[in-house]
Amino acid sequence: MTIGYQGEPFSYSHRVSGLLFPAEEAIGFASFQATFDALEAGKVDRLVMPIENSTTGSILPVLDRLLTHEVHITGEHFEEIRHALLAHPGATLETIRTVHSHPQALSQAEGTITRYGWDAQPEHDTAGAVRLVAERGDPAEACLAHPDSAEAHGLVVLLRNVVDRPHNTTRFVVLQPGRSFPIGDDADKTTVVFEVAHTPGSLAMALVELGLRGANLSRIESRPTDRAWSYRFFVDIDHRPGRAGFEAVFEPRPPHLYNVTYLGTYRGAREA
Repeated sequence: MTIGYQGEPFSYSHRVSGLLFPAEEAIGFASFQATFDALEAGKVDRLVMPIENSTTGSILPVLDRLLTHEVHITGEHFEEIRHALLAHPGATLETIRTVHSHPQALSQAEGTITRYGWDAQPEHDTAGAVRLVAERGDPAEACLAHPDSAEAHGLVVLLRNVVDRPHNTTRFVVLQPGRSFPIGDDADKTTVVFEVAHTPGSLAMALVELGLRGANLSRIESRPTDRAWSYRFFVDIDHRPGRAGFEAVFEPRPPHLYNVTYLGTYRGAREA
């Protein structure tokens, strides 16, 4: 089995892929689109993708592609993210002028970057930022990445735990091809997408009905549909385990929900 992820070796996605599938080959791709395309083309069997962060919220390029690609979620994982500032030997916090990293990482450390007066330079990947800084050899440039990536590129750690919030954690999901999925006996979480009528109170009524059926909404996110000023809702729901728990919430379909797409029913992970 092969596992696809977005990024390069030593990125957080690469690290989580190894934690979840230690015996499998992991293949990195340059973009989220290329990663999803690889799964659809059969180049990889699973994807490990970040979907939200406790500091910066949803990773929208991944969230939206869950609907535009024929995939489903089979599991999730919470990973504590503790960026380190990496630079060339001899550099100091005072000599650094520019910090490279993934846009999410830069946002998660915006306070520190602003406090030191560094220029934030977004890159496609944390590990790619490490490689770039190492190749350029400029002691005024640094990067935010996992500390384990420093030694392999000849860099040193100048500062650890470079995050604005101590709880900084990223939720990753495991994806497989197709929309059909089995519901295991321990599966107690469902990710679903739906729309509601554009009438007063329609969303409130839909959420009340889900609650009355025993659904605990752990997350809801509105995203634009293909129609202007029309929105769909991505919702994570905790419920009793197994098919019986799923059916208690969704069968029959709640009448205030339409254009419903189920993105997976799986065992919820504990937060890191």
